[in-house]
Amino acid sequence: MSTSNSTFSQPTTFILAGIPGLNSSQFWLAIPFCTVYIVSLLGNITLLYIIKTEPSLHTPMYLFLCLLSMHDLFVPTCTIPTILRIYWFNTQKIYFSACFTQTYFIHTFSTFGSGILSAMAIDRYIAICHPLRYSTILTNSRIAKIGMAVALRAIVIVMPHPFLLNSLSYCKANVIPHSYCEFMAVAKLSCSDLTFTSVYGLIVVTLVVEFDLILIIVTYVMILKTILKLPSTGKKLKAFSTCGSHVCIIFLSYTPAILSFLMLRFAKNAPKYVQPMLANIYLFCPPMLNPFVYGIRTKQIREKVLCAMRWKKSNR
Repeated sequence: MSTSNSTFSQPTTFILAGIPGLNSSQFWLAIPFCTVYIVSLLGNITLLYIIKTEPSLHTPMYLFLCLLSMHDLFVPTCTIPTILRIYWFNTQKIYFSACFTQTYFIHTFSTFGSGILSAMAIDRYIAICHPLRYSTILTNSRIAKIGMAVALRAIVIVMPHPFLLNSLSYCKANVIPHSYCEFMAVAKLSCSDLTFTSVYGLIVVTLVVEFDLILIIVTYVMILKTILKLPSTGKKLKAFSTCGSHVCIIFLSYTPAILSFLMLRFAKNAPKYVQPMLANIYLFCPPMLNPFVYGIRTKQIREKVLCAMRWKKSNR
């Protein structure tokens, strides 16, 4: 790359390094990631089909779960083609426009998923704290409006991402130490002043992750207060059980996301492969595990799956 005074030759492509430090193992690492993706597809499509065909599941909680399953289908789909061509075919180049587009969709769908998790917390709050008004508060039209509001928030708040990245000057190395295009990982390759970009990234995280987590925590504090006031142990256990699946999914979704974010910004001396691996786990594992969490803990879903398995077995 040549430089002369204030001018430079800006590259037209980035190089995705995959998982630095584990290059020799990437071919084999692609197999579990591909398997996890296929299981995720099958699990979420099955979940959507069961909820659609089972009238008893046409309730607000499961309508929100449908939205979460759609998120779980789209997020890994944005990245799996890129990951497989890097790991299996060593095709690491990605054009600027494709990289910025991938960044936008990954962060938009992730923001959408976070919003749905907070909406599901509100759903559990109304179900436990205001059970007699549950069906009148969360009507289908209100659920549709909540879904559209969550989607609009994701679209608008992430919209500046590709424009910010496109406005930067990339006169440093063009190798991204990731398996896909992540916002700050791309921005750090720039030789421009990143103050505004970094501040904007922190604002997005604050408005999305911190706001949603605070909302979820406050909601569950109120739920806990209501449950502890219930007169019998049986009712308390039943109320706790209705929240169990959602709490599991919250931990599965936010833990790797927060660890990945903290590693990228603050863990300068950690092994190079740790943060890219966490980023991959964040995108692939929760979408695979979410259908199993609800499938195991929800009687209607479990019975539908077992019934389908018995029917297939009887027809052999």
